Amino acid sequence: MEKGLIQVYSGDEHGKSAAALGRAIQVASAGKDVVIINFLKGNQNEEFLKRMEPEIKIFCFEKSAEEFAQLSDARKQEESYNIKNGLNFAKKVLTTGECGLLILDGVLGLIDNGIITMEDLSHILEARSEDVDIILTGIRLNDEVCQLADEIFRIEEVNYKIY
Repeated sequence: MEKGLIQVYSGDEHGKSAAALGRAIQVASAGKDVVIINFLKGNQNEEFLKRMEPEIKIFCFEKSAEEFAQLSDARKQEESYNIKNGLNFAKKVLTTGECGLLILDGVLGLIDNGIITMEDLSHILEARSEDVDIILTGIRLNDEVCQLADEIFRIEEVNYKIY
């Protein structure tokens, strides 16, 4: 049995989720199931992405269509509860081995927002079967996240002009 990888897609600009989705399509094309759980983005693009089911299953446990950063403190509290339900679901997916790739899109932002700790993330990742790949995305990297990862990718915009 092949050992699964933990990959991190990080960067300040756009492209992390798109890169993870590209990897999801590759894995699904190889006949493996993919589960994507979105965090901190609201539930706005969920319907379009659901067209990829059943090979790629997309979940968002947040109820609001607004991004987390735009919510009031009271609504952030409520959404934090929903997000933790999403993390419990991720742990269940890893425990049951029901996919070849699990993408936790935006999960590093949960640490930045104080919703979870690095220890919480570590416990979730420890639940995985050996052959399951995991992709974590987010803006900020820290040493602890880097130590969890087998591969780290920095996604950045390059402005290239031809004169």
